This record gives sequence, structure tokens and C-alpha cells, in this order.
Amino acid sequence: MRRVQYSVAMSLDGYIADPNGGYDWIVIDPEIDFEAMFRDFDTVLMGRKSYDAAVGQGGYGMPGKKTYVFSRTLRQQDCPDATVSDDVRQTVTALKQEKQGKDIWLFGGGELFRSMLDLGLVDAIEVAVIPVLLGSGLPMLPSPATRAKLKLTQERLYQKTGTLLLTYDVSR
Repeated sequence: MRRVQYSVAMSLDGYIADPNGGYDWIVIDPEIDFEAMFRDFDTVLMGRKSYDAAVGQGGYGMPGKKTYVFSRTLRQQDCPDATVSDDVRQTVTALKQEKQGKDIWLFGGGELFRSMLDLGLVDAIEVAVIPVLLGSGLPMLPSPATRAKLKLTQERLYQKTGTLLLTYDVSR
């Protein structure tokens, strides 16, 4: 079965964006091999806000990846480069059960992450902890959320920037 992995950058105090939705505080470590990371996925899941932010920056930059945007208000014709769905459970369950395909990347969107975690659809979480304290902003896991047990499977410290990459499996 295909796995869903939530990959996100987070401040040390637990935020994935500043109070205005900005992410200029995220340092990109030159040792992180994004090309290798992207090879593990052929499908991307995004919430409406993440999709809008990515398009506002000139596109979401994931060529060759099948993209799904979850929204109750977005129409398919508004989003010709992705599939729009308002049913997270049905869509993601079907994607996970496909016999062919690589893993699925949940990209951004704390609210979508919370919903999918509550539904038992997230298999792994990869958090790049950026050494910055924002004080407020968009939390990685917005309230209200259900408790989830995690098992650490990998960690790596990037010395140049102080970024700590933590990978967890979600325990069921």
C-alpha cells in the first residue's frame, strides 16, 4: 500500500508559517537533496491555502507529480493543473490503495494535516526543525487535534544551518 508522508518545515516553537503566512524564516540547507526527496513521491496533496500561496509565488513547482487540492469552495475549472476534491477520506483512501505508484506527499497545510491525521490517513511525518523562534503563527497541528503516537525512525542534523530533520512513523 502507498504511504502518505507529511513533510514540513517548522520553527522550534511549532509554527509552519509566521502570523502573515510567510515562510522567509525557513533556511534551505545546501546539504538537503531535494531532488532525491522528490523522487520518492509521484502524488502531492495540498490544502486550498497552500495551493493558493504556491500559485501566488509563480506556481507550485512540482512538475511530473499528480496534484490533489482539497477545498470546499474551489472549483475544478479554477485549478486546471490539479484535481480538486472536497472528500479527503475517499480520495486519499483510494490513492493509498492503488497498486501502482510511489508514496504520497502531504505538502503544507496544517489544517489538512490535522484532518488526515484524525482520519488515520498519515503514515509518516518528516519535520525539518528550523532554529528560529517565531512566537506566533500557523501551528503545525492546529487545535482541536487528536493525540497521535509517533515512532522516531530517522534523525539528521545539518551542521551548516542547525536544521534538524526528524522522521517519524505514525503508530496505529
